[in-house]
Amino acid sequence: MNSSELQRVCNWLIDGVWSAQEPAEMIADFCERLVAAGLPLSRFGIFIRTLHPEVFGRNFIWRQGQDVEIGSVDFEVLDTPQFARSPLRVVFEQGIEVRGRASDPDSRRFPFLEEMHAEGATDYIAVPVRFLDGSVHATSWITQHPDGFSDDDIAAIRAVIAPLARVSEIISLRRTAEMLLDTYVGNRAGARILGGQIRRGHNDTMQAAIWLSDLRGFTALSDRLPAETVVEILNQYFDCQVAAIRGHGGEVLKFMGDGLLAVFPIDEYVGDAAHVCARVLEAARESRASVEALAVPVGDVVERFRFGVALHVGNILYGNIGGGNRLDFTCIGPAVNLAARLEKITGRLGRTVVASEGFANVCRHDWHQLGEFPIAGFSKAQRVYGLAEETPVVMA
Repeated sequence: MNSSELQRVCNWLIDGVWSAQEPAEMIADFCERLVAAGLPLSRFGIFIRTLHPEVFGRNFIWRQGQDVEIGSVDFEVLDTPQFARSPLRVVFEQGIEVRGRASDPDSRRFPFLEEMHAEGATDYIAVPVRFLDGSVHATSWITQHPDGFSDDDIAAIRAVIAPLARVSEIISLRRTAEMLLDTYVGNRAGARILGGQIRRGHNDTMQAAIWLSDLRGFTALSDRLPAETVVEILNQYFDCQVAAIRGHGGEVLKFMGDGLLAVFPIDEYVGDAAHVCARVLEAARESRASVEALAVPVGDVVERFRFGVALHVGNILYGNIGGGNRLDFTCIGPAVNLAARLEKITGRLGRTVVASEGFANVCRHDWHQLGEFPIAGFSKAQRVYGLAEETPVVMA
């Protein structure tokens, strides 16, 4: 190993990997610099645990002469035989290094190492990467050099771990912030918050299709079922909508008990109003089918569900609203108020999908006019439309 080149790699990490824009690019640059400094590295992996409700962690795998592979694993991996016999499990749980030379019979206890040895690996070492919060992550290093890693090579690997941990933690924290904001406030809102739109009064006017839905009979459901069961039902019910909304370009802004508020922005990047509203209607149909198919066994009874969704299109005020140091990134305006009022009408009419006149005029479809209804807070009665394909169902 060239000690001066190794120090340059450490300095590059400490300086913030200025030459790399994305994590995969950083990993490739990092490994190539180490190889140039004399480390006989053929494969490198870094495994970062994440703060995410579904994803256990992400991995980046570099192989000499190949693009960096990026993957993720969910929490189910923890219960697999592969993880139980993985050297990384030892790193995660005990925070210690694991060495596996091809000449060492003890390495056969790890099936992964046997696979790597069959592919020409002569030496392997997994090294823990500790973040400042105490969490343990992992790196793996493989060589095909006939003599394996030398003592100097191992010392070089250990030397770069600390600066690698710091820059990896910064990247991980940024990604965690993005994922948490995406999970709790939505992708578009999260991007704006990270972009600095964090002060009360930072708002924009945006044209959007508005989705406001509500579960029928939720109060009675909550009264007769245990709270834990109600939460599970709500999660499954929202799953029926969120996938369809996001799949058709929408963003869920808020869950309000059994209610859901989503917007589908209309701009030059996603298409005109007619195109966006057509996608909204398709999302509503998919959600309707999913909710109709939802059946939850509770004791000796199978619970079935209905919901209502109101669709409208108009200008909304989108941004930070709140008091003191507690803010909410949401949307307000007459268009949102009208959607909320129309959603109540779905229950009165026994309809799943209703649309405002504005939405129906933009989204050309086989609409059935349901009549004009006085709307609280609006000076004129509003004409409401339903899908001709739907048969009204009056809730008992």
